Amino acid sequence: MEQLEIIQSKSTPYINFDPETGVFEIGGDSYPENSHEFYTPVMEWIDQFLEEGEKPILLRVTLTYMNTSSTKYMIQLLDRLEDAHNDGRSVEVQWFCDGDNERELDTVEELKEDFEMPFNIKNREV
Repeated sequence: MEQLEIIQSKSTPYINFDPETGVFEIGGDSYPENSHEFYTPVMEWIDQFLEEGEKPILLRVTLTYMNTSSTKYMIQLLDRLEDAHNDGRSVEVQWFCDGDNERELDTVEELKEDFEMPFNIKNREV
């Protein structure tokens, strides 16, 4: 399976999903004009990766901004990882956020509440 790497733009995040290491990174801002068009290949890649093996997964998120439609896709991604975790796969989320930004921290804490997999909120150096 090929690595998924998407270069960051002004409105889309950097994505680097490495199937060899199981480390998935998403960072930057996410407010694409067409979230469906941007995130559909990402979700298809995740689905294929989850079907093809049992490697542990570490998701590292350093998103500084997500619009509503991006948040929807992030929840779908986390749902897929939660399902894998519930099926016995090792899954961990590390979400880096600005601890001084209450809105960002609240959003991430609300997301965390919906999942049972290891989900760690870490301070991002700003």
